[in-house]
Amino acid sequence: MSKNKTPNPWYVGVVSGMASYIDSAAIVSNGTALVIYQKTIGITALEIGILSGLLTLSIAAGAFCGGRLGDRIGRRNVFIITMAMILIGTLAMAFGLSFPFLVIGTLFVGLATGADLPVSLATIAEAADDNNRGKIIGLSNLLWLVGIGATMGISAIVGDWGKIGAQIMYLHVGLVALVLLVLRWSIPESPLWLVARDELRRGVATVRAQKNGWRDLLDKKYLWPFLSLCAFYTFTNLAANTGGQFGTYVAVNVVGISVSTNSLWGLLILPVSVASGLMFMRIVDTTKRIPFFIFGAVMMSVGYFTPVLLNFSPLSWFCCLLFTNIGTGFAFEGIMKVWAQESFPTMLRATAQGVIVGVARLTCGLLAFVTPVLLTAGPIVLYCLLTAIVVAGMVIGWLCFHGKQRNEFNDEGEIVSSQTSAAHGAVNVHS
Repeated sequence: MSKNKTPNPWYVGVVSGMASYIDSAAIVSNGTALVIYQKTIGITALEIGILSGLLTLSIAAGAFCGGRLGDRIGRRNVFIITMAMILIGTLAMAFGLSFPFLVIGTLFVGLATGADLPVSLATIAEAADDNNRGKIIGLSNLLWLVGIGATMGISAIVGDWGKIGAQIMYLHVGLVALVLLVLRWSIPESPLWLVARDELRRGVATVRAQKNGWRDLLDKKYLWPFLSLCAFYTFTNLAANTGGQFGTYVAVNVVGISVSTNSLWGLLILPVSVASGLMFMRIVDTTKRIPFFIFGAVMMSVGYFTPVLLNFSPLSWFCCLLFTNIGTGFAFEGIMKVWAQESFPTMLRATAQGVIVGVARLTCGLLAFVTPVLLTAGPIVLYCLLTAIVVAGMVIGWLCFHGKQRNEFNDEGEIVSSQTSAAHGAVNVHS
């Protein structure tokens, strides 16, 4: 495919959206493979903790840096570099077989995965139009679920193979990165980004050209959606991430079910998550977006509070898993991604989303350190806290986005009236 030919937006959506597949596959694979390495190559529990924390923090750092680079040097350059980094990182983790190599590999994979997310989503949004943008962005959420399912399937097959099983899990991520590296070569640079860069270089005072720096996130037009998305995604992600990291612990030690039963329930509910994601793709580009968001917000909030109401019984735990998986389809990462694309102009889009993702991932990493302490105070305390922060995040999201749908794609070609904005753009041309 010629670099100058505009590809089908759904093709761009699949190839770029596989960033979400790699994100989930890398995290799940790392958690399982490190446990295998503990038994086979002798890494310690302390080293596993360091590597797990390093992955979370490097994903956050990658999101901060990658989003900004995507706006500065182009989407295509970043999402090709990131796939190369993931390939190198997974090879180091598969064949290094020592703690220093695992550290290097984790840094490469974490930084690249974090950097790829905001840039790939901006690429998708700019290749689509108002009629399919939400649908294609929603596809990336389904690919995230596919990444989890594929990794769990591989783990079920090779989990008892010893060292080679861990290597296969890492190489699975590396192979996907290699295929995507080849496929992404066929995707041209975002036409909207090229137009914005050209206008910036020529000093044209359009919104998309002049709104391109960190301080522009504090502009009154962008500050409220920026802060709202940071709060909404951070609060909801805190609950989801805590459930993912410590859910098995609560299921076994508080609810009183086995690990296998908890895993089986998760697999049984996975199709519900997929169905929720497919429904989101159908309604996200319509006027039904907000009513379904409210439905999802209620389901998530009730889901986290159900174990508290029913004293962490097996039934309440199953309902918690079911309700939260339904709710996340309509009121979590998918809608955040759509709102983020619509709220910022081209040269600010990846920067803003990089900060939003980075803040959320960093906060989740920090909360993980104190979650065991919260659990010692009792699971009721923890799940009341999770319910409260989910409700707070949902209210903030609704307050910001329940009115007229924002769509910066329709406004970013307007001329900036402020002379200071034009002067700011001229400075950036020479920086």
